[in-house]
Amino acid sequence: MSEGPVRPKKSRSRSKPKSNYSATRRLMLKTKLLRKAESLLDKEKEQKRIERDNALNERAPPLKLSGLSVQELQELCKDLHHKIDIVDEVRYDLSIKVARNDMEIQSLHQKIFELKGKTKRPKLKRVKKSADDVLGAMTDNKLMKTDFKANLKTVKKEEEKKEEVTDWRKNVEAMSGMEGRKKIFDAGQ
Repeated sequence: MSEGPVRPKKSRSRSKPKSNYSATRRLMLKTKLLRKAESLLDKEKEQKRIERDNALNERAPPLKLSGLSVQELQELCKDLHHKIDIVDEVRYDLSIKVARNDMEIQSLHQKIFELKGKTKRPKLKRVKKSADDVLGAMTDNKLMKTDFKANLKTVKKEEEKKEEVTDWRKNVEAMSGMEGRKKIFDAGQ
């Protein structure tokens, strides 16, 4: 019987695999990634700000108030109030639609939950039993019940002697005053 070379046993513990990078290299890579992410976030914020400014300028151009008379300013104010009223109506209508949709979504979620709850059944394990096994199990259970009752021991209960319980208040009343002291004195003699 010749045995091959002896190999060391592999440990079964699952430790982290050794990294190919040193700790300083990993730290440097992390800092570079963080700097890149920060610069991307700054660019994204700037882009959003530019888009917002463009949208505002498109929807509401800056007002040119210089050189307008009082009558023209009043007309401009009336026009702006009218636009504000229209925007408020649209905003209100949209908020109502959103609220309705939220309620509908919530009711649909509730219906789905109810449907899932009714149809969900636990998975049962398949048990293979023959007809003889089933009949044997049924008859064995009946015999076991009768045998169990027959093997029970009878235990006699002993009546414990109970001390006579008296009301402590009667004792206090009986011992109070001169009569109680006389009883104590007489009991001592």
